[in-house]
Amino acid sequence: MTAVPARTPGAAPTPAVAPHATPVQDQTSAVQDQTASAQKAPPVAAPGEGTIRAWFTQSGVLSWRQLSVMVHDKATFLQLVLVPILTLLMFKVVLGDAIGSATGQDSTYGTVPLVILVSAMFGSVAAGIRLNQERGTGLLSRLYVLPINRAADLTSRLLSEMFRIVLVTALLIVVGSFIGFDITGGFGAIAGIFGVALMFGVAYATLVLALAVSAAPSAPLVPLLSLVSSVLMFFNSGFSPIDAYPGWLQPIVENQPMTPTIEVMRSLAAGGPIAENLIKVTIWTVGIIAVCVYPALRGYRKAATAR
Repeated sequence: MTAVPARTPGAAPTPAVAPHATPVQDQTSAVQDQTASAQKAPPVAAPGEGTIRAWFTQSGVLSWRQLSVMVHDKATFLQLVLVPILTLLMFKVVLGDAIGSATGQDSTYGTVPLVILVSAMFGSVAAGIRLNQERGTGLLSRLYVLPINRAADLTSRLLSEMFRIVLVTALLIVVGSFIGFDITGGFGAIAGIFGVALMFGVAYATLVLALAVSAAPSAPLVPLLSLVSSVLMFFNSGFSPIDAYPGWLQPIVENQPMTPTIEVMRSLAAGGPIAENLIKVTIWTVGIIAVCVYPALRGYRKAATAR
């Protein structure tokens, strides 16, 4: 047996040696400390649904949802992307040489802007149809009772339309470059074409959404919007020179929203004055949006709360 040394009387007791902590125990203690600190920290309040921050954030999230729905609906997506390209090629093949021979001008500089605007209009009609479908399924009602900014869903639909307009405009400019649509103004002219296309597209989309949420579910919304889009498509300076229309119709053709927009794009691409037509485009855009914003918000609330 090993002898235990006797403690000298009056001497201090030998301190006990603490066992060495393992790495796992150290990590466990750190996690426990962090958890305790998190429990003591005051909760961070989420932004109120009526704030600009909530509107901005929630509009972005819902825009992503709109784009996902659009992409997953393959038939609609292909129609919105491929049909404008095919329409451009058909206009060029069928009408291009005839208009060029009659006017002495390259029709491509009118046809490409025309198809850009037509694709924006019919894409907005598709967005209105989708809104009515979601209204029928009760999705608008479910979104309305959630703590979501009241304008976020409508804003997200406009943002998704803007994304689609930019995509289709880029594709049509690329395709148009192969059939004679050469932009001589450089990057500034290209940016201007995108900007004018967005101005027209957002204004028309606001009009369509206002009609979609304000009209009764059984209203013939699609035939009406398709008729308006078709009439505008055939009576503008991109389809035919203004001088080719009857005299009494020329002032209407010259001042309807599509004609000044087409002329601005034509001037940006080929060179020419843009100030007068740009003022007309701005007046049309601001006027349509100003008239349609309140009916769109009021109609959305009515559609979402209807039983």
